[in-house]
Amino acid sequence: MLFLHDVWVNWFEGEENGYSVCHFHEWRKDDSVELLDQVPLLKVNSLLFNYIENSLSELPPGLLKDIFQKAYIRKNHERIQLDYCFIVTDGTGIIVVDTIGYTIPIRKSRIIPRQEQLVFEMVKEIEPEEYSTEFIKNESEDREYHILSLAPEHVRGLTRKERQLKQLLFMALDQLQATKNAAEVKYWYTEWNPTMYVNIQDREFDEVWEKLYQETLQGWTPKHIQLCEHLIKGQPFFEKLWNMEQESKVN
Repeated sequence: MLFLHDVWVNWFEGEENGYSVCHFHEWRKDDSVELLDQVPLLKVNSLLFNYIENSLSELPPGLLKDIFQKAYIRKNHERIQLDYCFIVTDGTGIIVVDTIGYTIPIRKSRIIPRQEQLVFEMVKEIEPEEYSTEFIKNESEDREYHILSLAPEHVRGLTRKERQLKQLLFMALDQLQATKNAAEVKYWYTEWNPTMYVNIQDREFDEVWEKLYQETLQGWTPKHIQLCEHLIKGQPFFEKLWNMEQESKVN
């Protein structure tokens, strides 16, 4: 089995979408970066890699058995054994996983560019490990994206800050949908698209909300930022998330 040593990780917990597991250039000064002393490295096929990167579902039992207690983290000069922690690649992408003792990929991280290069060199000449992927095919076909878990094409090309703010906007829109308040949704749609004010006055709540949702789904512009800022005003939890993003600094 292959191993990588002295691996810097920046854990993102409970992320089912790989786009939310930030690459090194988006790590921030206030992120909690840890040093793994030793981590097993597996090469798998792209189907399994994408499944691990983009889900929080059960990992193949054979994989878990192969990497069981073979990783160590270094903390306060101590070397602590981890049950299920590993680096996985398909030769194109790389992700580090720690299940924190469970059988699903709870925590995920990218690695620094120098070590990415090393991983690609290490696996270049080897064949992918064979693990059962029958259940993965069904899972991939059944995967549904939704308002709180946007499809990758709706965040592609955005920075970490833009992705976080877009997620915040859609959390606020999800809350707006729950109100079923026609007057309120018409107000916010008019804020977004003033030219449609007259057009929407006789429309039902669901129709106006759907228009707002579909139109804001594409891209990220100053109009999106303005809508988000106004929509969350007076909501302490959302305002806290907004302020955290405004104050964040990339390393």
